[in-house]
Amino acid sequence: MSGRSVRVMPGTGLARWSVGLIVVMPILFVIGLSSSSSLYESVTAGHTLLADIAVRPLVTIPMLAGMTAGVASFITGLLAIIKQKDKAILVFVSTAIGGIVLFFLVSLLVFPE
Repeated sequence: MSGRSVRVMPGTGLARWSVGLIVVMPILFVIGLSSSSSLYESVTAGHTLLADIAVRPLVTIPMLAGMTAGVASFITGLLAIIKQKDKAILVFVSTAIGGIVLFFLVSLLVFPE
């Protein structure tokens, strides 16, 4: 066995940002979903993103911010793993979740309804 120990908490600044952003992401989703059911019950969604922002801003803006936080978590986590050699478990988890969010967004752009 090598003398390495497994760390859970991130050690570098970028890794901490990655974990922090992935923690903020579901909070923003919950804010968007809760305002959807309470404030905009009778308002239909817009057909475009800009129309949806104009019609239901308290739903759309937190959801977009949550998606942005997920993608940013993936990028910062990848940089922390590759450049700064941070091997904490939470960094790998946050990077994987951010990668799933990025994959979901790319698949929505490539294969629209």
